[in-house]
Amino acid sequence: MRPNLVRRSLVTTAALGLALATAPAVAHAKPAPHTNAPVKVSLTVQGPGGLLFKGKIKTKGHDVTTPTGGTHPCDGTNGGANPSAVPTPTAALDDAAKKKHFTWDGAWYASFSDFSVDTIKNVSGGGVAYWSISVNGTPTPVGGCQFKLKAGDQVTYTWTSF
Repeated sequence: MRPNLVRRSLVTTAALGLALATAPAVAHAKPAPHTNAPVKVSLTVQGPGGLLFKGKIKTKGHDVTTPTGGTHPCDGTNGGANPSAVPTPTAALDDAAKKKHFTWDGAWYASFSDFSVDTIKNVSGGGVAYWSISVNGTPTPVGGCQFKLKAGDQVTYTWTSF
């Protein structure tokens, strides 16, 4: 080998060794924390004739069963919205209905991996209205089984005409 080529090779090897020796250690991924711990939220259901329900409810993501839609997960993993189960608005509605003995119903849409809330306390929108979902005053950008709730959130289902 020529002396200049050997010198360059040694310099390159030394630089690479120095770079590797001073490189920061690779961080190892920490396991995801348990995110489906129950949270307490305020739930309001506002129908066309007034308030249908208002109260605090403790909830976490879980399987939901409706007469029309059947049984499906409603834990935030729907449609890949969250990597692990979380509390959701529709799970909160389901928990309130069970605790306070009122009914709700909704069709399941596999293409959305979510329920459409169609009836709450026998109030249905039919073809003229629907139940909109908002959290802290803002309409949810995803379905009620996909949106992640936090403790203290204000969840509202509002009968909304088209």
